[in-house]
Amino acid sequence: MKRLCVVCLLPLLTILAWGQGSPLGKPSAQPDVLVNSLYKQVVARHPLGIPYGADMKVFAPYLSKTLLHKFDLNNACFADWRRQNPSPGMKPPVGLIENGIFSGGNEEAEPQAFQIEKTESEQNGASRVYLKLTWGSPPDKPLVWYVAAVVVRENGRPVVGDVLFLKDNDREIESRLSEDLAAGCNGPRWVGKGNRPQ
Repeated sequence: MKRLCVVCLLPLLTILAWGQGSPLGKPSAQPDVLVNSLYKQVVARHPLGIPYGADMKVFAPYLSKTLLHKFDLNNACFADWRRQNPSPGMKPPVGLIENGIFSGGNEEAEPQAFQIEKTESEQNGASRVYLKLTWGSPPDKPLVWYVAAVVVRENGRPVVGDVLFLKDNDREIESRLSEDLAAGCNGPRWVGKGNRPQ
């Protein structure tokens, strides 16, 4: 009797599991699907600076442990700058406080739309997912710019390990999020913009 019950329930459980798919908000196994899901959140939330609180809970599952550690170091560096510059009127030069960390600075901080253009595999097993970001709407000509999310494998699943800010559609790298996070910092210590980390 027990065997018959298990045999009857097995197909039902398979159908139920098949219909579940990937839970909402969980990263996917495919680099382009992962990046598509991440940038839907970027367009919806427009994170300026390093996400925290509810935003960090949304973005953290998409990001590598290495990138999350760089966020922590940048936050510590910012705190060290504050310690060195206690005057409340001084604007900190640390990191990406007013930038969209997944999209860029100034007007590029708040993209209104994105389109994945292509995905390229790299020899080290990572993938680059190239995106076209836009801001503005007709009748005005929209502002268009390009980024690439570098997707790496961590614990058997893909995560974003870096974001490349591109000069134009020619794929030339203008800057990297991982490097921008460390500008002026030596780990958790503020050393000044002209100084490089050791």
